[in-house]
Amino acid sequence: MTQPLDSEMFAHCAPIRPPIRIGGKWTAKIVVCLTDAPRRFSELEAVLPGITPKVLTESLRAMERDGLVTRTAFDEHPPRVEYALTPLGRTLLRPIAVACRWTRMFIRERRP
Repeated sequence: MTQPLDSEMFAHCAPIRPPIRIGGKWTAKIVVCLTDAPRRFSELEAVLPGITPKVLTESLRAMERDGLVTRTAFDEHPPRVEYALTPLGRTLLRPIAVACRWTRMFIRERRP
């Protein structure tokens, strides 16, 4: 018989505030899009097929709230807004690259 799980097994990593959501469907892809330079909403939308404007907006807002991206609005006409990775957001680049490499090595594309 196996030992029961310890109810305190995650106590050492309990956050002070709500946890950062890095496991969302779009978060890693948005991080990769912002690797080299700040990007506009339309640039992100163009390379993320299947994402709706509403979901992209929600994802970017959550990432900004979690400290992964910054949003800079420029006082221009027409208005221009750019999103960029923060230093915290940049710390995700290596784990994302490792996860992508692992996926290429071990996961075969599954077709119904």
